[in-house]
Amino acid sequence: MAMPSAQNVPIAPIKSMSLIFNEFTCNSGPKRTVPFPFAGWLSGRCGSIASACLSAFFLLHQPLYAAQTASTQIERSISSYIDKQVTEQARQQSWQQVRHTLQINHIGKPETLPPCTQALRLSVESGTEPDSRQRLQLSCADTPGWSHSAFAQATIYLMVVHAASQIERGNNISLNQLKLAEAELSKIRRGYFQSMAEVSSQGAKRRIRAGQLITPSLLSAALMIRRGEAVTIRASHDGISAATKGQAMANGRAGEVIRVRNLSSEKVIDAQVIEPGVVSSTFR
Repeated sequence: MAMPSAQNVPIAPIKSMSLIFNEFTCNSGPKRTVPFPFAGWLSGRCGSIASACLSAFFLLHQPLYAAQTASTQIERSISSYIDKQVTEQARQQSWQQVRHTLQINHIGKPETLPPCTQALRLSVESGTEPDSRQRLQLSCADTPGWSHSAFAQATIYLMVVHAASQIERGNNISLNQLKLAEAELSKIRRGYFQSMAEVSSQGAKRRIRAGQLITPSLLSAALMIRRGEAVTIRASHDGISAATKGQAMANGRAGEVIRVRNLSSEKVIDAQVIEPGVVSSTFR
């Protein structure tokens, strides 16, 4: 059956009537009632015609909530730009766990601008790093004179290595003395570690308090030999090698030369630390 023509359909005023329908089908079952004009004409009909009428009605009469304000467009454009910057920096720096917050300060009132029908154009006037204060310029291609400036700055947070308990000076650091905790990037410019494995087994140059950020300046190579420990003294000359027992008279790290007592001769010699518990005589 043909739909009523524009001439015999009243336009105003429209009085809502009840349309009995079951999910736009003619199947039996529980029915719902909704107000809808022209219910008399649609009553008893189903399928594509009724569905099309209902769709057209809701499209024409519902508020256009999808339309964004200029303020929303501006903030989303800036947020997207900063997100991409942080993601790229995280890739370059091999950041493993990172998040950021964003502060936007508008220059002028964005709410006075009309919405733009296209994606905004964004250019950087100053600043290059995402956690620096960047001045951004936004414009709308289809509206001459549409322009807005804003300052944007990201605060970046990383999960980095901290001391889980107090670590004494000169001690080798173990995994159970470490933990990962969040820190603000701008406050850890002296360096940091993202992996506890990087820190484990290194030595502490000074006492490190519980909760303190672990920086490269706090660490030294791990002690391989401690003063008073028994060591093996190796010596070689003209292809002949020998080994004897000794006692370390100082702490030593890999490559360092320390004083060692030869327990066989009771002589004190200089020896280079080779590995834990092993030194090599420097005498040639």
